[in-house]
Amino acid sequence: MQRDVLLERFFTATISGNRTQARHLVDQLIESDCAPERILTGLFWPTIQHVEKLYRADQLSQLGHNYATRLIRTLAEQMQLRLDQKERNGRKVLMSCGNQQAEELSALISADLLEANGFNVYFCGGGIANDELVAQIGELQPHVLVVFGAVPETVPQTRILIDRLHDIGICPNLQIVVGGGVFNRADGLAEEIGADLWAADPDELAKVITTEPDRRMAANQRTVGRKQRAKRSAA
Repeated sequence: MQRDVLLERFFTATISGNRTQARHLVDQLIESDCAPERILTGLFWPTIQHVEKLYRADQLSQLGHNYATRLIRTLAEQMQLRLDQKERNGRKVLMSCGNQQAEELSALISADLLEANGFNVYFCGGGIANDELVAQIGELQPHVLVVFGAVPETVPQTRILIDRLHDIGICPNLQIVVGGGVFNRADGLAEEIGADLWAADPDELAKVITTEPDRRMAANQRTVGRKQRAKRSAA
């Protein structure tokens, strides 16, 4: 089946809540030996993106949006069980995300791929207060903090979180990675808030975290909190 045709059929099935048809299409891919990670990144992810694009443009109803996000989440959780798991690499990832259903679904797929690549992933979802995240970072001492699939309303809180982590030095070697959501729609936002790495999609996220573990943004490159630091230094 051609990819465009498959995507269209899967999209139509998910927004109409046709669970049987959606599962049938996924089963066809599995029977044709399509790798589970390709189903996650080549079918589920672009469908989520398309659903969100139409929903933001008021071209998709709340009903269709809910049908699609709930159904794809169920299928993604089932697909996670099929992923080949690499040997644990000893690196811990704490992942949060936007507090909307589609953003959490995108982050869930990202968490599954990272775990399959050998990382120990702690996925807390969205809506977690900065104080709780800071406390968990202090306790867990993760190697990487990922904020994937943020929505515009949560960016200021992410900005404050990053500045606070750099300020108090609770986990000095922490790598901060962002991607998906609003970071895909606003060029330069990742750099502006002080992230060390940025990824457009779950597949790229797994690759950059795996291949660039030592990448950090220099202090003089960070725009987040720069005015506050300058004031404190002057005082």
